[in-house]
Amino acid sequence: MFRRDKQHYSHSSASISDVSGAVEAEVGNETGSGLESGNRLRIAFYYLRLVVVALILAFLVKAFVLEAYNIPSESMRNTLLVGDFVLAEKITFGPRIPFTNLRLPAIDNPEVGDVVVFKSPEDPERSFIKRVVAQGGDKVQIVDKVVLINGNRVDDSGYAIHSDTALLPRTAAYPRDNFGPITVPKNQYFVMGDNRDNSSDSRFWGCVSRESITGRAILIHWSWKPDKNAPQVSLGNPLSLLRSAVYHIRSFPDHVRWGRVFTKID
Repeated sequence: MFRRDKQHYSHSSASISDVSGAVEAEVGNETGSGLESGNRLRIAFYYLRLVVVALILAFLVKAFVLEAYNIPSESMRNTLLVGDFVLAEKITFGPRIPFTNLRLPAIDNPEVGDVVVFKSPEDPERSFIKRVVAQGGDKVQIVDKVVLINGNRVDDSGYAIHSDTALLPRTAAYPRDNFGPITVPKNQYFVMGDNRDNSSDSRFWGCVSRESITGRAILIHWSWKPDKNAPQVSLGNPLSLLRSAVYHIRSFPDHVRWGRVFTKID
């Protein structure tokens, strides 16, 4: 009798011990799970903070220091080619404060010969890139493709090209080869594309105000040769995206203009 009771108590003790261990294990699992969840949240918050800081820095750099542009036309050939990606610095001319009409103080003003980025006089939503040929107070005249500033012939042989040998008489609608004379107004600039026979510039839509000039082009950081044979991508055909990706990967070395990458713009 005594032995049976003792044996019974022994089994009961073992049962209580097992339950206690199970409870402790359960509490331990819940604690570990909570810590792991807290660590995941801290890591996620850390990377989110890095992304936010990176976006803010990118926004500030674009707004006040450097902005990238892609060249879509041949108006500045051979200085800039279609497919060139250029950087324009904004600090020198006084960057505009975002969402306002205010600008930071300028270090200097554009000079004759600078390649500048500016808002189109015809459509302020578009940005153009041209070379400054004359500034406020200068007298500009073009005679049979020859640019005269204050009566003196401009030596533009280092950058200007003429792709059309024909000489067009001056007309109000198309003063390409014969223009002026005009005097550039104060705080304005007369700009032209280096590809003189294939450029829409101050000959056609007038001078550019100092206020509309946003930066000075300084560097070609990438250059990609356009490819008319590249497969077209269609949203209705997912395979076209794959074909295009494969094509560009295979042709990548042949379409990069390596000699133009990181070239200074003069």
